Amino acid sequence: MSKIKQTKIPMILTEDNIFKIAVQQQVLENEFNWKLVRERDGLTQQSKDIKWLEWNEEGKVREPHNEPAVGRSLLMSPLNDYFTWLTTDITEIVASSEDGSYIKFKTRNSNYELFKL
Repeated sequence: MSKIKQTKIPMILTEDNIFKIAVQQQVLENEFNWKLVRERDGLTQQSKDIKWLEWNEEGKVREPHNEPAVGRSLLMSPLNDYFTWLTTDITEIVASSEDGSYIKFKTRNSNYELFKL
């Protein structure tokens, strides 16, 4: 009877529940398309999709958008009754790429950088 040799791949499960080495070696598919980093403490959130929410005077969502703008908040997926992260509304867009793969923005209480992975 022959023995089957199994390849072991070392992995580290990060605080963000990501298998870092496995993703780097392309053994597991990275399910995230976006990464948000908060400037003051380096807090990182990742998501598959994002939406920019416009608010009405009563504090309810008026309309979702695909582009950022002053007054809109970033909503990170999953985009249903639950979400992974919601920022306060944007007060200033500091920098952005033409293709939409990067934006640095300020909200009422934090500064962020958003990257398309």
